[in-house]
Amino acid sequence: MFKFAVVLLAVAGSAFAQEKLYATHLDMRTTVALKAPDAAVQKMLPAGWELNPPTGGPAKGANLTLVLVDQVMFLDENGKPKERSRGVTLAIPARKTGGKEAGSMIVSGLYSAGNVPGAYEVYMPADVTIDRKQRADGDGKVLVEERWTLKGPDGHAFEVHVAYVRGAAAKAKTDSKAYSGARPDFYRIYRADVVSDVARSVPNGEDRVSIVSVKVKGQKYAQLFDGSEKIIAITSIPSFSREIFLPVK
Repeated sequence: MFKFAVVLLAVAGSAFAQEKLYATHLDMRTTVALKAPDAAVQKMLPAGWELNPPTGGPAKGANLTLVLVDQVMFLDENGKPKERSRGVTLAIPARKTGGKEAGSMIVSGLYSAGNVPGAYEVYMPADVTIDRKQRADGDGKVLVEERWTLKGPDGHAFEVHVAYVRGAAAKAKTDSKAYSGARPDFYRIYRADVVSDVARSVPNGEDRVSIVSVKVKGQKYAQLFDGSEKIIAITSIPSFSREIFLPVK
């Protein structure tokens, strides 16, 4: 038994030795999972990658996610504070054709100017405004309303307005990879503690959303948002604590 434990520790130590801590951060997030035209989404992926929508869960069938990020804290590998970011990421669930590699493919986004083009080399600079309101009624019901306005270059813009009744939040640990749409051989490893509230899920029949409006402008996004896209899930993430690791080759 003792020898077996030593072997397990050695294997675990070897695995973590191949990773390097890059940063730690804490965010408030809202995600909007959509079903956009498959052909248009596939065109956003680099050669050799294909769509890999989730087959279960609250976002079952979604092929595109808007990740709205309001960063509270960002620390580098030495624990030194760095500039916080605000913006929107376009992420596609994808896998390498014929291979085992899979994760989120980061293909585009608009971010505050100090955080572009970003690690994935796909973000455009933007003016970002976030307006978040919360009201607690006497009966304990909590109503949240959010407006996200992001204005980037050449008419590219996002306007997201959602209002929902806060539900029971769930806590989970996640371990995932995200790849660069501009340079798909580059990826980062994410390990996070996530507190989330799924306010709308079409697959699960959950809907506490009273207002939802998603307006996207710009030539780069025209085929994705042609009016036929459908919202699959809306998730509020009041606490997203994550460590970012880079593979050491």
